[in-house]
Parts: sequence; C-alpha cells; structure tokens
Amino acid sequence: MEVVIVADARSGGELIAEAMVQLLRRKPDALLGVATGSTPLPVYEALAAQVRAGAVDTARARIAQLDEYVGLPAEHPESYRSVLRREVLEPLGVGMEAFLGPDGAAEDVQAACEAYDRALAAAGGVDLQLLGIGTDGHIGFNEPCSSLRSRTRIKTLTEQTRVDNARFFGGDVEQVPHHVVTQGIGTILEARHVVLLATGEGKADAVAASVEGPVAAVCPASALQLHPHATVVVDEAAASELKLADYFRHTYAHKPHWQGI
Repeated sequence: MEVVIVADARSGGELIAEAMVQLLRRKPDALLGVATGSTPLPVYEALAAQVRAGAVDTARARIAQLDEYVGLPAEHPESYRSVLRREVLEPLGVGMEAFLGPDGAAEDVQAACEAYDRALAAAGGVDLQLLGIGTDGHIGFNEPCSSLRSRTRIKTLTEQTRVDNARFFGGDVEQVPHHVVTQGIGTILEARHVVLLATGEGKADAVAASVEGPVAAVCPASALQLHPHATVVVDEAAASELKLADYFRHTYAHKPHWQGI
C-alpha cells in the first residue's frame, strides 16, 4: 500500500485527478469507480477543470457507482445516482448511457445486487476506484465486521449514519432510508487501482488502523493492504496518527516522477 501525504484536500484532489487524466489518456474508455460525500469533491472539481482546459477527453469515459440508497427512485434528488449526475457526470460531460449503478429501487434488491456485480465484470472491471473512509474504517457502506470477501449486497444503516445524512433530507431523519446497496469489499478489491482519499483529523485513527494495523474485518479499509495497487492519499491532519509518516514522505519524495500513483 502506497501512502501519499499532501498539504491539504485540494492538493489531494489534484493529485488523484491527475492520475485519472493519465489513465484516460492511456485508456479513453476507462471505467472510473466513484464515491459520494464531501471528501471526493476536490477530485471531481480538479478533473472537471482538466476537461474544461482540454487536457483530457472524457467522451468515452465510463462511470461506476459505489453505493445507493434502497427504496429511493433514481430520479429522487438525493439518490446517489442523482448526486453523481450533478457532481460527476455533468461536469465531466459524460452521459448517463456511460453510467453503471445498482438499482436500489428494484423489487428484488438482492437480484439487482448480483446483476450489478455481473455488469461490472461484463464491462471489463473497474480501472480506478475512488474511496473515502469513515471514522470507523468503513469503505462504501461496508461497516465494521463486514466480510472481507463480501459482494455487492444490502446493508442496514446505523442510526448515527441516518442522523448524519438527515441534512440532505431537510433535516428529517425519517426521510433517510434504513438500507443501502453497496459494493462489497471483495467487489471493491477487484478494481485494478484503488485510491482512498482521507482528509481531516477526524479520519486520523481510521487511516492509521487501515494502513498500519492488522487486516481485520473490524476495520474494513484494512483490506486494502491485500490489494496489489492501493494508494492512500491523506492530508497532514489525517496522517497525524501514522507512525511511519516520515518514511511515507521520504518514499514519495524519491519516487520516479513517471511512475505516478
């Protein structure tokens, strides 16, 4: 696992966006796995700026969704499909025909989960999967003690998560669904390159457990230690609990510039 320590969220966003640009130049129809939330926004903003500047062509790019609420229609403004359309697809000029996502409103949600895993495989797999991390080490909606071999499936949200997300539903927690569909840890690990972005002191303990702790289901993100090409990009605050922070800085400073992340 490569750990890259950057000055701030904007720097992290620009670094990851550049990796996406390089990927799209090599493979114009690359399948990019994207996450929702505030953490990845600097990545999407930086990538959109590159598109506007003409530095990369996203006409053939494809986008894959990480997770989705169960029970919300796709057109609901707070469905993750709608959020990603506003925050990722439209700024990048990517149409919905190039979008892959699970159907959280399906009558048979489990069948929809299995269909999504098959769709990802049929698309050739995710080339680069962007992740955030929860304060408890979760990735996607794989909460602590999720199986490290789990596939796309239904998960129940904790009450705290529903309370946290109520701000997107007019402050009414009763409007927040109880269940979500999420790519499983096993599904996530099939991406060719996994990039996790973490910013802020509140993520420091989770980052340290994921990078330097044992591989354990109690910290789902620790499973990234098993991936052959996993990159963890953290700002100084999120890196504050890393015992090997100086080593990580030294390693990245002396990395061949052509190697990227």
